[in-house]
Amino acid sequence: MNRTSRAIVCVLVIAITTGIGHFTRPSEPTVAQAERGNARQAPAVHGFDYWLVALSWSPAYCETNPHDREQCGPRGYGFVLHGLWPQYERGGGPQDCPTRERPDAATIARSLAFMPSRRLIEHEWRAHGACSGLDARDYFDLSDRAFASVRIPPAFASPRSPPRMRADDVRNAFVAANPSLRADMFAVVCRGRDLAEVRICVNDDLSPRRCGRDVRTRCPRNTELRIPALR
Repeated sequence: MNRTSRAIVCVLVIAITTGIGHFTRPSEPTVAQAERGNARQAPAVHGFDYWLVALSWSPAYCETNPHDREQCGPRGYGFVLHGLWPQYERGGGPQDCPTRERPDAATIARSLAFMPSRRLIEHEWRAHGACSGLDARDYFDLSDRAFASVRIPPAFASPRSPPRMRADDVRNAFVAANPSLRADMFAVVCRGRDLAEVRICVNDDLSPRRCGRDVRTRCPRNTELRIPALR
């Protein structure tokens, strides 16, 4: 084979090899394509920083709302779940997000065990749950778990006489019952001298965490609170 023939053969071999490689090796995505693919698979960000578990002292609520026969009937409740609220670190949280969804009858029936008012359940869904990124069933399932994650101190379990406590006593009782709580993770809220709520800040996994700037104890200092007993 002369020099010209050998050159032609080499050119043909290179062309065939290149062609085979082109049709048998899958093309690799670019970095930008890979990033776009990963972005599609990433979970959606819910747009707020943490949750606030608001526990309402039902006897105090019922003194000013005796018409609420469902919550304030003959059964008598202690702490109930007022709501599970999305919160921002800087304060406040999203509210009243537009939605056409409503909790169905089965969800409402389950939720009455810890939020004993249909009116309250529907209100909390419209005001807070619709902003959570969850559907109504998942939101109230999470609310149920959030309520169950807090141990109510023995002094509030079923008092038939008014507990005699200051705000610091209430805080100390919750820390004693929930050792993972620290002072900056929850707040006691009063209406005048009346105990109204205990509000606990939690992560998505419901573990306690530091509260945002506007979650603070709002009760008289060094003054015995008025804490109505269960009926």
